[in-house]
Amino acid sequence: MDPIDIETVADPDLREPVLVEGLPGVGHVGKLAAEHLLEEFESTLVRRVYADEFPPQVDVDDDGVASLTHASFHAVDLSSPTPTDVDDDDEAEEADDDTDENPEGDALADGGEVDEAKDGEETEDDDETEDDDPGTVPTDRDLLVLTGNHQAGSNKGHYQLTEAFLDVAEGFGVEEAYALGGVPTGELIEEHNVLGAVSEPELTDSLSDAGVAFRGDEPAGGIVGVSGLLLGLGGRRDLDVACLMGETSGYLVDPKSAQAVLETLELQLDFRVDFAALEARAEEMEEVVSKIQQMQEGSGAGPSDEELRYIG
Repeated sequence: MDPIDIETVADPDLREPVLVEGLPGVGHVGKLAAEHLLEEFESTLVRRVYADEFPPQVDVDDDGVASLTHASFHAVDLSSPTPTDVDDDDEAEEADDDTDENPEGDALADGGEVDEAKDGEETEDDDETEDDDPGTVPTDRDLLVLTGNHQAGSNKGHYQLTEAFLDVAEGFGVEEAYALGGVPTGELIEEHNVLGAVSEPELTDSLSDAGVAFRGDEPAGGIVGVSGLLLGLGGRRDLDVACLMGETSGYLVDPKSAQAVLETLELQLDFRVDFAALEARAEEMEEVVSKIQQMQEGSGAGPSDEELRYIG
């Protein structure tokens, strides 16, 4: 095998594609966010990227089938309904006067229900809602989502792999990219702010409007790994690249931070995604968080600064 081997699985035509990277890092924030997109929207595996910089191992699926570890690119159709949307549409047809079953922001179900139930004034209100909240209208752009279970094992490998990832993205016509990750706070938090970094100064305006905070010298020590190199190497290729980093304790997998990052991406790219699965996973983590809080109160100590170093 070559040091980097890119396998072509499919070659779909994508509509103004946007690269979204979510590889393992602090709190698995980026990986959780990327995988949630793949679960909630119709997606197609288009590339597998193998590299001798990945650990010498295979991944084994639920059926016991092994595959050489790799990174994957999926094409994601943001106009495809989520499973929740489909279920709600069916419920709307059976009881078109019951809107409580629709998740907040489910424009397809809400809009269809109003059309079937009432005319005139109610329809105008629906139109006004769409104008006020354009995110309820499915976008006509596609995503190219990069995720996997590992990052490179060396500095040189990080550069080589990121260049290969960018080659794949540009091959699909990508001109805009978002690296997703987490930034450690060193303590358990309730509110997960999203920090940002960009390849060009003019990119900060729309992200600031979406609630992204830009703080000088944060994260401390800079952004390393693929997320950081997408900014640096992608910028040198004249791509518009932003890194969205959800604040997280750094102690454990953080679905709440992943949701905060995705909510920002929603506003930026004008689409909607259902968060029920992430919210359920966050609830499962509450017991773990409670135990960590008890440990902190008992010892007053948490992980070291080195353990919390940001790796995107």
